[in-house]
Amino acid sequence: MRSWKERMAHSMLFELGGLVLVTPLASLLSGHGLGDIGVLALGLATLAMLWNLVWNRLFDRWVPTRRRSFLQRLAQALGFESGLLIMTLPVVAWWLEVGWLEALWLDLGFVVFFLCYAMVFNTAFDVVMRRRLAQGGVR
Repeated sequence: MRSWKERMAHSMLFELGGLVLVTPLASLLSGHGLGDIGVLALGLATLAMLWNLVWNRLFDRWVPTRRRSFLQRLAQALGFESGLLIMTLPVVAWWLEVGWLEALWLDLGFVVFFLCYAMVFNTAFDVVMRRRLAQGGVR
């Protein structure tokens, strides 16, 4: 089972990397200003980080291993993104002053991006942590 310290590091690194990648891309593709998207992305990242802590702690209990199959990784990512979509759709519509359908498309763009990003990031994070654990560097 992962510690809260490890989960915090995981969440912060994940969200920071995601913000750096997704903010300019979302601004370019959506036509909304970088400032509007940046503030929205920061708020969503904060919410996502909190949800990430809760979701991954639950997932660790359901699948208590660092060597997860592709289907387990997919379930982890889909569960996280589905929960986040439900929480963020009203925020996106309100902040950007757009209708629910436009907010859904933008939010789905975030979901698709972060679904792929989560698969790569979580796999790489576990590889690094397995190596550190094997060397006795993490508790």
